[in-house]
Amino acid sequence: MTDTERITVRIPAEKVQALQSLVDKGSFPTISDAIRAAIDSFVEKHFTPEYIQRVTVELPKGNVVELEGLVKEGDSVSIDDAIRNAVREYVRKRLSRAMEEMH
Repeated sequence: MTDTERITVRIPAEKVQALQSLVDKGSFPTISDAIRAAIDSFVEKHFTPEYIQRVTVELPKGNVVELEGLVKEGDSVSIDDAIRNAVREYVRKRLSRAMEEMH
């Protein structure tokens, strides 16, 4: 396990209630997990290497549910990871097909 540090942060009550509602509906196991995910997202957004471009994808709810299933089954560590894997595989197949057509 990686080293962690404990910090104390004051959060307005309405934000804590919003976080608790995410936990209650099953989006996160705990409020701490929800906060860690938010911090990960913030750091990723603001400290992404220059050679990586962020793309926002809007998906129908059914696709999101399928992606959540992949995460729960352990096929991916997150929905973002599942999407990255799918895009990589798609690009790999398209490049292979293009290379075959060139020969």
